[in-house]
Amino acid sequence: MYIGKAAQLSGTTVKSIRHYEEIGLLPEPRREGKYRIYSQESVEVLTFIKCAQQLGFKLKELQVILNSYRGDVFPWDMAQQAIAEKKADLVARIGELRQLHDGLEAFENNLSDARQECQFERTARQGEKNSGNTLN
Repeated sequence: MYIGKAAQLSGTTVKSIRHYEEIGLLPEPRREGKYRIYSQESVEVLTFIKCAQQLGFKLKELQVILNSYRGDVFPWDMAQQAIAEKKADLVARIGELRQLHDGLEAFENNLSDARQECQFERTARQGEKNSGNTLN
């Protein structure tokens, strides 16, 4: 199939496919004259790339996975390892974000408590009322 059909079936663009070939994510397709001919395997790799990007993988990360892929056996073991590492990173980030959220909640509660206990705010407002809000 030609590049346009491969792009359509994989949900990518012709420009993306050419870029993936340039950076080594996709093996060079065979040619018939000046036309690139893509296989169903190429479409599956393009679909994998598209899905992986949607799930947070950067092209550089995908290059590591697909570095040795030349159109023969897809490197499923490397893909599985990269997915496991990405999941572990996400779990760590989720933990960090939970801590940050809990810290913000505590900070918010402390501010609320401090505001209720703080005499300065009430004194300042009373002073403004008594002075008629004029500057001297």
